[in-house]
Amino acid sequence: MKRRFAGLVAGLLLLSGCDYVKFALNAPHDRNVLAWSVEQRDFAFRHLEDIPSLKYHEMKVGAQTHAFAQGAPLGLSYDVAGFMAHQRGVALMVVVDGKVRLQQFGMGYGPTDRWTSFSVAKSFTSTLLGAAIRDGYIKSVDEPVTDVIPEFKGTAYDGVSIRQILTMTSGVKWNEDYADPHSDVAQFDKVTPVAGQEAIVTYMRHLPREAAPGTKWVYKTGETNLIGAIVMRATHKSLAAYLGEKIWQPYGMEKDGFWVLDTTGHEIGGCCISATIGDFARMGQFMLDGGRVTGEGPGGKPTLPDQWIAQATHTQAPIGEAHRGYGYQWWTFDDGSYAARGLFGQGIFIDPARKIVIASNADYPTTHEGPLFEERVALYRAVQQAVDAEQHVTGRAVVQ
Repeated sequence: MKRRFAGLVAGLLLLSGCDYVKFALNAPHDRNVLAWSVEQRDFAFRHLEDIPSLKYHEMKVGAQTHAFAQGAPLGLSYDVAGFMAHQRGVALMVVVDGKVRLQQFGMGYGPTDRWTSFSVAKSFTSTLLGAAIRDGYIKSVDEPVTDVIPEFKGTAYDGVSIRQILTMTSGVKWNEDYADPHSDVAQFDKVTPVAGQEAIVTYMRHLPREAAPGTKWVYKTGETNLIGAIVMRATHKSLAAYLGEKIWQPYGMEKDGFWVLDTTGHEIGGCCISATIGDFARMGQFMLDGGRVTGEGPGGKPTLPDQWIAQATHTQAPIGEAHRGYGYQWWTFDDGSYAARGLFGQGIFIDPARKIVIASNADYPTTHEGPLFEERVALYRAVQQAVDAEQHVTGRAVVQ
């Protein structure tokens, strides 16, 4: 607590007079992000480490940085400036075959600033579960959840596999309505946890079942938080420590990142990693590189099980939308591309066929973001088409 308070004071002392006033006016004092105003979000999303109600664990960088080469500007038939303005975009980076081809910033944000991930963190968390399987901490995705979290015996999660949580097909009832203050997604962080138990386990063990396991897909942030709890229990490490060990340091992220904690001092598996736009792009490149980091053998040291990326990034569950599905906490498209997606406009898009990574951060004015997300998909399509035009490729499908 003393270190946290000292850090906050030191941070305030470094602010200019104008910035101090902005902090005093716009820094929220409530953990509930959904209750923050647009002005508070604009400020707080790049300053989460200075919000008194939030605590976090850091991922420290290693000795070397995975550098992106600078490529020629991408010949893009798309109004990028208009896109950034309409999206309230703060950062956009397009990397093709390891080269930065487009980079745009907005709202006073710069390349060394960090921004929060929201549910983009889900894809990080599922990747750590894959690492835990390779490391032998977890048997497989078909292991029953109760093997790792025995408190779920006799609950709606009894008989549910880790795979079914990964694909959000557990059959356990959950309300993800961001506009409803009584929804599960708004309430889970407010639970008083059982002593010695993660808050999310205390909350989720009382939920009812609405369908047989494996038969119904429902988007549930709570279940990604359970994946985080599974990884932490199995490895006996915090998510930030394990991410630092497996990816952040060995792959060469450029700046220390951090992961926001729940009320019991555990990382929120479904949300809130803060990193630079370059490091979000590096996570995408890590996936393109087959989950390998610097080390042994051709192409580096494998971090994930064989075939993990193929399974994680292809449709495991239908979501009721044509040409789209859900993998292991990755959103999938029929052309083989896939994406991490976070509230208020955060994203990492990956197209293995064209070696494309697109990282983006924004602060949408609303949680009703369907049209804004489709605008982002339109940008993805435009980049795919530009790369195809450069390579004189015709007839190749693009995302829908």
